[in-house]
Amino acid sequence: MQNPFRYFCKAALLSAALAIAASPDLARAQSGSAGGSIGNDEKSLSGSRAAPAAAEPARPARRSKPANDEPSRAPQRGGGGGNFDGAWTLTSAGATCAGSTDTVVVTSGKMVGQYGTGQVSPNGGVSGTGAAGGLSWTMSGRFSGRSGSGTFRRSDGCTGTWTGAKQ
Repeated sequence: MQNPFRYFCKAALLSAALAIAASPDLARAQSGSAGGSIGNDEKSLSGSRAAPAAAEPARPARRSKPANDEPSRAPQRGGGGGNFDGAWTLTSAGATCAGSTDTVVVTSGKMVGQYGTGQVSPNGGVSGTGAAGGLSWTMSGRFSGRSGSGTFRRSDGCTGTWTGAKQ
């Protein structure tokens, strides 16, 4: 018996030759039909065709810097609390319990800290909840400029005040 590789090669060549003989149209490709078109759907040979359409719309030219050299600020979106965005350190002092300090980050009206979350309204109103060490709490208050203050109540009955400072 012959080498199996040679046998399979001969069989493949014979199959290809029979396919070409049985259907010669499949073996030949028409010029220009061997793929898709990219921006040129016109297949005429006359040479008189319109300029091809751009694949992407033209972008407007870059505008120059405003005449005044003051940097412009992006407008604040409604409901954002954007002027309070950034890191804040909140320090609590309980009337009958120990105090604590936590750093929170405010982004677009959402406040997130290691032990809790909350909301900051555009006018500075703050409210939030948290939990740690088997205790939970609620807090409310107000940010104004780079400082803030408010009150909290824990699940064990302890109440107190908090102050905040923007970093």
